[in-house]
Amino acid sequence: MIEVITEQSVWNAAIKQVEHYDFYHTYCYHDLSRKANETPILIKYKDENSLVLLPLLVREIENTEYKDATSVYGYAGVLLLSDNKCFENESFKKELNQYFLDHKIVSVFSRLHPYLNHQEEVLNGLGYISNPGEVVYINLSEPLDIQRQRYSSRLKTHVNKASRLCTIIEGETEAHLRAFMDIYYENMSRVNANDSYFFDESYFIKLMKNQECNVDLSLAICNETQAIIAGAIFIKTDNIVQYHLSGIKEAYLDLNPIKLVIDNMRVKATKEGFKFLNLGGGRSSKQDSLFSFKSSFSKNYKPFKLWKYIINKEVYDNLTKQHLANSCDEDIEIGEFFPAYRSVMSN
Repeated sequence: MIEVITEQSVWNAAIKQVEHYDFYHTYCYHDLSRKANETPILIKYKDENSLVLLPLLVREIENTEYKDATSVYGYAGVLLLSDNKCFENESFKKELNQYFLDHKIVSVFSRLHPYLNHQEEVLNGLGYISNPGEVVYINLSEPLDIQRQRYSSRLKTHVNKASRLCTIIEGETEAHLRAFMDIYYENMSRVNANDSYFFDESYFIKLMKNQECNVDLSLAICNETQAIIAGAIFIKTDNIVQYHLSGIKEAYLDLNPIKLVIDNMRVKATKEGFKFLNLGGGRSSKQDSLFSFKSSFSKNYKPFKLWKYIINKEVYDNLTKQHLANSCDEDIEIGEFFPAYRSVMSN
């Protein structure tokens, strides 16, 4: 039976029933991630043997009676608690499809969670799952010296240098957070990041103040100038530490302070008993300079997968045709963009 949860306490009680979940699945993270036209929902399917939870952001499709759904920034996917070794999803598929059709939801997109099992099992026969890249993680179950041995020689040199010239502190004040936000925005502008990465100020403030996530703000201070020159937000849930957002001042790039920030968290999280420090992938999960930076810490990878599901093909195609008709063909870049009717102008 399908139930749709929108109330915070019920939502969080539901996800706590499964063996493993991440902060990406919490109500708080969905609430602070949603845009003005998005509604967070947790789809709950339960039968006598299994519990399936699917968190989504439902969006209006402008100038139509239809909607679609997407996942929050990060890794969400679907959660499963089952008494059976193999989940039979026929009943789940039928009920989920009916829910989507009843609510005029045309398509669904979700970034699956690299560390959670059974997602493809649950979603089998519902659209398709692609694997555009990999994410890098540090295995915190290994001894600290073994973890360090897996660093590239260049990284070891950079961390050693940064440790002599910088000090890592925990961000605990509003001034610390403001300093990080300034650095983050500067960093995103420097790398010409997509507009979606420019979170507004309330996002950072609510994230740091929320009670559902264990958030660490780690900052690097230049010993010579005493300026805050880099920082990162790490979020700890269950057995995973997520390297969520980071930034570095351009004037201090040669000190490589962000490498020291990550190294410091690696040591701290290992001592706290976490299993994985997830560094994520490259830009759009491709093996680019960002991926190379992360893979200098570790050669442990997990596949990053995307779920794309068209529920109403006729409406989807009509929306795409209309989208193209309302735009100059040469200005629209569809490619792998999903859903196609939300594709944007190419650069």
